[in-house]
Amino acid sequence: MKEEIQNLIREFVKNYKIKNQTVSDWKEPIVGFANADDPLFLKLRALVGETHKLPVELLKDAKTVISYFILFNKKIVLSNVSGENCSREWAIAYIETNKLIVDLNKHLSEELEKAGFKSAVLPPTHNFDEDRLISDWSHKHIAYIAGLGKFGLHHMLITERGCCGRLGSIITSVKIEPTERPKKEFCLYNHDRTCNKCVEKCIFEALNVNSFDRHRCYEICLLNASRYKELGFADVCGKCICAVPCSFNNPVR
Repeated sequence: MKEEIQNLIREFVKNYKIKNQTVSDWKEPIVGFANADDPLFLKLRALVGETHKLPVELLKDAKTVISYFILFNKKIVLSNVSGENCSREWAIAYIETNKLIVDLNKHLSEELEKAGFKSAVLPPTHNFDEDRLISDWSHKHIAYIAGLGKFGLHHMLITERGCCGRLGSIITSVKIEPTERPKKEFCLYNHDRTCNKCVEKCIFEALNVNSFDRHRCYEICLLNASRYKELGFADVCGKCICAVPCSFNNPVR
């Protein structure tokens, strides 16, 4: 079942551009699995707050959480390197990938149901408290639990193939062997303090070596949303993860 789910996700993403005539294009996604009763889910709730859901609260028969990372192609990433505002290509990719995640989760849920398993579908974003800016289901923390990577100085998840893309997840009643979590750091700063390029890239000073102002960060994201409002709701920036050592791979490795 593990390989079948991985192939379902990869094939869906591979064919999505052609079937939906999207502007954006994506690389092959990375897929990880976590036990629904992994103690890290309780630790995450303690860290984030009581509003963060546990898998079993979203699906009574939860056994596994499937997490996946959909990577932007290089052209999208490089388009967002210069300028104060996020690029139009980056804004479009954000909106189109969110739609891809919604459609992919629906497809996965239907296929799991055909196989006799239940599932709980999670939205790709905008499931957060607007005052605290904290989500009730953090895809990046779920991805960490599912072994997809490690956190960087920029507070984003770095996978073996970088950090530029979008994360999605779905809870299911099928029991699947969990992915082993990496032990070594993926971020050069966390590894040996030899890089802080992401901090340098954040010209708005939301990100610093010792702190992260999520409200300042989201203020910039909302400015970009206003700039590209004809596209949809692109509350995104991404400057800190473009054209840095961890954009396309694990630089420590």
